[in-house]
Amino acid sequence: MSALVPLPVLLPLLGAALTLLLANRPLPQRMVSVGCLSATLLVSVLLLMRAYQHGPLVVQIGAWPAPVGIVLVADQLAALMLVVSSAVTLCVLLYSIGQGQGETGESAPLAIFHPTYLVLTAGVTNAFLAGDLFNLYVGFEMLLAASFVLITLNGTRLRIRTGSTYVVVNVLASMIFLVSVGLVYAATGTLNLAHLAARLDALPDGVRLSLQLMLLLAFGIKAAVFPLSAWLPDSYPTAPAPVTAVFAGLLTKVGVYAIIRTQTLLFPGGQAGTLLLVVAGLTMLVGILGAVAQSDMKRLFSFTLVSHIGYMIFGVGLSTVAGLVGAIFYVVHHITIQTTLFLVAGLVEQRTGSTDLRRLGGLARVAPLLGLLFFVSAMNLAGIPPFSGFLGKLGLLQAGAAVGGALPWTLVAVGTVTSLLTLYVASRAWSMAFWRVPCVTVNSSAPLPMLTVGATAALVVLGVALTVAAGPLFDVTTGAAVDLRERTPYIHAVLPGGPP
Repeated sequence: MSALVPLPVLLPLLGAALTLLLANRPLPQRMVSVGCLSATLLVSVLLLMRAYQHGPLVVQIGAWPAPVGIVLVADQLAALMLVVSSAVTLCVLLYSIGQGQGETGESAPLAIFHPTYLVLTAGVTNAFLAGDLFNLYVGFEMLLAASFVLITLNGTRLRIRTGSTYVVVNVLASMIFLVSVGLVYAATGTLNLAHLAARLDALPDGVRLSLQLMLLLAFGIKAAVFPLSAWLPDSYPTAPAPVTAVFAGLLTKVGVYAIIRTQTLLFPGGQAGTLLLVVAGLTMLVGILGAVAQSDMKRLFSFTLVSHIGYMIFGVGLSTVAGLVGAIFYVVHHITIQTTLFLVAGLVEQRTGSTDLRRLGGLARVAPLLGLLFFVSAMNLAGIPPFSGFLGKLGLLQAGAAVGGALPWTLVAVGTVTSLLTLYVASRAWSMAFWRVPCVTVNSSAPLPMLTVGATAALVVLGVALTVAAGPLFDVTTGAAVDLRERTPYIHAVLPGGPP
């Protein structure tokens, strides 16, 4: 079973090479892309089942033993992230195929969408499986290279400008991360995460805190936490709908995943918990207040994306099993729902030619299915019972109340207010786009491709399924959180004989 661990990285990379060779043959290119991501999803499900039943799976690349060689580790957290990310990337790929994205033509003369998209997927999976800091850095760089191509697809002036901002900010984050990797190696002599878990504990408190803050700064930019999130609302909405959707759903969550992994494995009970709670509260409030002020559907969702990152950081900052359970559950929920909402926004734009809420209206009458897809997803994001958004937020608020103290209770209040404001902006967007009489006539007669609607509906169903399967999902997230807090399952799986 351990032989399956590298496949979520290898399959997309091999698919990227093959689709590049098939650049002028759209149908075989699409078939290869769908086949690779379908196989990746199947492998990810098998890895999750195995990790849940028997513990982490480890592969030493090139037969070099840890901590010297490159290690890929599929524990419950990594495997769960693989399953969700694979399902989402597959649905977004199907959506893009239905939209005609990446076909040979004037918009993409080399048909580079599919190979680049698969490289992006490989970067995501590599980051989730990375067992050392440098390989995690490599995963982020794969994401950065592929995402720059995707965010500037079609080469319009606006996309080049916003894409350049995106790249500059993320290159800065990568530089900080690389410097942090160098400092960690200088201080400990290793980059293997399991080995670092032992060696970092022996460092002086000041050195350890400095390394922790450096890594948090790099990952905070990637995750778009306040005040490091100003780049996101301007960068994401200009990209094509499937690109924006996968960026919003996945890329920031890779940063959140890195924070969860390093804070629990390398810096358990560290001194940065208070800082994380403060940042979480500010991220929630500033993000949702920005959403309240928006009149464009894509920008509105970009600000809610920033806001709800705060919930995940809240769970990490609590440093309890319950907080981690809530954070991991909310990551799974948010990947699915945020991706769905951006796909729905893309369908609205396809149908009407605009996402400006001031120009929309009456879509519930002319496109009732589109209205249903938007309404279910928006209410899930807002946390209306019994959706998974409500369950995730309730778990986080209960975890904060259990810890007690002024700051956690303040975060409980901030989380509640943020949820209410999310309901307000979601209801306002629904009312303006789907319910009221339009102020400006827009083209609402263009038919929507069935594949794009079907892919979006599949993600809506997946979001509802998170509610139906909340019990088993909480079992998995609880197991992942317990392992994260204990650390020993991960460390012993990678270093069976103990740290050298």
